[in-house]
Amino acid sequence: MSKARPHTAQPSFYDELQVITMNDRDFLLSAPIINAAFAGKISHAQYLAFLGQAWHHVRHTMPLLMALGSRLPERHAGLLGNVLHYLEEETGHDDWILNDIEAAGGDRHAAARSAPNVETEAMVAYAWDTIMRGNPIGFFGMVFVLEGSSAALALRGADAIQNALVLPDRAFSYLRSHGTLDQEHVQDLATILNGLSEPDDRAAVVRCAKAIYWLYGHMFRGIDRNAG
Repeated sequence: MSKARPHTAQPSFYDELQVITMNDRDFLLSAPIINAAFAGKISHAQYLAFLGQAWHHVRHTMPLLMALGSRLPERHAGLLGNVLHYLEEETGHDDWILNDIEAAGGDRHAAARSAPNVETEAMVAYAWDTIMRGNPIGFFGMVFVLEGSSAALALRGADAIQNALVLPDRAFSYLRSHGTLDQEHVQDLATILNGLSEPDDRAAVVRCAKAIYWLYGHMFRGIDRNAG
């Protein structure tokens, strides 16, 4: 009589996504300005330039989430509550960035009037295109990249930058609060992703995540051009 084979748990989609996008994540994390920040070698101008580009993409978060909620397919109507929760959590983050710019000695009004770098604009445009022209569920791939990255990097980066530039705590509200919130959001996102069973939905998430890692990595690489 043959013995029953032991049951091997299948990896969750969230875990699979971590593996599938490993090289893409490495490309983001190898951006010179990120390594400079962790080493305490980032300049004041670079920090202000980073905040400026962060504002340009974060200010689209609320409109993107509203568009996502309006275009969720019927089979995912249950996700509307998650989208509404994200909307509540993300309210005002763009203003936090402008406050940080001012607290760091920058000009919040000039930052709000500025045009985004082309890399930042391309990342935002890709997110809009995913929702409006593609499978809107793919947008959770962008959420995966931004929240996972900030949860892993924001708090450590904030400490290193503050120590290097000797800036007040109020110049880091975006990074520090984002890091803390996203540690909680990562768990919520894992639940959402693991609930996706349709191959087309999973493929859309993978495609968006890989693209956003690449575009976000180029956003960081483009910051030095405007850092002065």
